[in-house]
Amino acid sequence: MAQQWIGKLVGGLIGLVTAGPPGALIGVLLGHQFDVKSKESDSEPTNIADAAIIAERFFRTTFRVMGHVAKADGRVSEKEIEAARSVMTQLRLTPAQVRTAIDHFTDGKQLNFDLEGDLDALRRVCGPRPDLLRIFLEIQVRAALAGNDLAGPARAMTQRIAARLGTGALELAHIEAILRMQRGNFSTGAAGRASSSQQLSEAYKVLDVTIEASNDEVVKAYRRQLSRHHPDKLKANGLPESMVEHAKQRTQQIIEAYELIREKRGI
Repeated sequence: MAQQWIGKLVGGLIGLVTAGPPGALIGVLLGHQFDVKSKESDSEPTNIADAAIIAERFFRTTFRVMGHVAKADGRVSEKEIEAARSVMTQLRLTPAQVRTAIDHFTDGKQLNFDLEGDLDALRRVCGPRPDLLRIFLEIQVRAALAGNDLAGPARAMTQRIAARLGTGALELAHIEAILRMQRGNFSTGAAGRASSSQQLSEAYKVLDVTIEASNDEVVKAYRRQLSRHHPDKLKANGLPESMVEHAKQRTQQIIEAYELIREKRGI
């Protein structure tokens, strides 16, 4: 019975990261297709079982690690609890699923929580699926940004998590920049948002170049990032259908970052 909501749950997690609450709904609908296939198909029991193991591990580790990051400074603030509950709400979890997620979140806050053990287990079950590990890391960064703007011990903890999953510091900075952009920091003139210099700095991070790069280097980096995140190319390389929207949004973010840099430089 638990398998019947696994696809919707993971689909929702993916949708939430890629496009916020509307994306969560899309992800749930896409995940439902997996649930139906899993329920009706008897021809590939091993694959279905593997998918269920991955999904359950993904769900459990997501909220356990989220709780651990929230407790990184020794206490969990109301804002951090609100951030975790916001993820649960946007995923449209049932009351029973919310209780399970809260239990996992609470487990992660305990002093004896084995962070490395959980991350290693997630990495093992995901196997050759770095796309899932990236989604997982993005969820953690998103929650930490909403909880305390990824400040203090939470940042150090997130860096530790990324390293354990095989993600380098530059890639983590790239993820953070993109998620900050999703929150609106690249839109000028809005009260409370990042300064112009911060926006520009994050735009360079999205393109993975430094502010000292020449115009030609910026253009090449822009084209390289577009090629790397092109939805059709990623799909041909094995990106699941449920993550194609994620790639499309990444492409849009790269374009926005380049437009900001181009305008500032007069390219």
